[in-house]
Amino acid sequence: MPEFRMIDVGDVSLRCAIEGSGPLVILVHGFPESWYSWRHQLAPLAAAGFTACAIDVRGYGGSDKPREVSAYTLEKIDADLAGLAEALQPDAPAILVGHDWGAPIVWNAALTNPARFRAVAGLSVPFAGVPQRPFTEVFREHFTSQGRFFYQEYFQEPGVAEAEAEADPRDFVARMMYSISGDVPPGAYWDKPLGATFLEGLPDPQPVSWLSEADLDYYEGEFMASGFRGPLNRYRNHEADFAWLQGFAGKRIEQPALFIGGTRDPATTLFGAVTDPVAMMRLFAPKVEGHVLEGVGHWTQQERPAEVNALLLDWLGRP
Repeated sequence: MPEFRMIDVGDVSLRCAIEGSGPLVILVHGFPESWYSWRHQLAPLAAAGFTACAIDVRGYGGSDKPREVSAYTLEKIDADLAGLAEALQPDAPAILVGHDWGAPIVWNAALTNPARFRAVAGLSVPFAGVPQRPFTEVFREHFTSQGRFFYQEYFQEPGVAEAEAEADPRDFVARMMYSISGDVPPGAYWDKPLGATFLEGLPDPQPVSWLSEADLDYYEGEFMASGFRGPLNRYRNHEADFAWLQGFAGKRIEQPALFIGGTRDPATTLFGAVTDPVAMMRLFAPKVEGHVLEGVGHWTQQERPAEVNALLLDWLGRP
């Protein structure tokens, strides 16, 4: 097991699972996850000579949980990463790795603070550059205005999604993870009318090799203790994130970058908006190396830990 430390990063304190010594690699999870989503990466990174630090993002697990929606802007969460890097490795820039929401978090941390972060890897969600409009406008044009359900619209009103998720956190996590994994044949589970609930129509989760009952026990315990308000507040800051990022318009990620996606992951193609995510990324991160793994769903490093670890360690080992 890794060592757990509470680290003051400036505005909040983060619970960090740390293993190894050497150059710092910060691992940032997505929704609905925790540091535990990187359980298969910590030991291999440590064995390869790195300090692997998997965090609970603010609002999750053992980290601080401000209540206000405005406490979960991208600007503040990226400042958490800079504060963490300063606390753990003040004399050298760190490396960032993120998955799901963690991917845009680390992409934009590298973009906006290149002096603090020397390389960046994102899993599942590619980097599409500084946005030209808030994402709320995008999904309301393509989904809400057409009378179609979109999960991020459902997450907008505080308290609604929290009530559904907190009624049975284990079922919520299990259904969400199973429904967009590589184990489920492509289906129309998410094609439902506006007004549907998040879980409505999702398939009953079946046993899968990469998500055990013990894993679900851990996630259940974390969300029973923390609730879902902080995690869901991240989705309620698209306008604030857009406004902040306009100060970096025209900039690119110039550091070495790695992208790993999956052919069965809707986020890898930005919900069908791009056909070649790696080619698209080269416009905004010219030093990117990209891999799209056949048959992999949304939970990249949990579904295929051996493949992801091999790609990550090979990339990290280059001069």
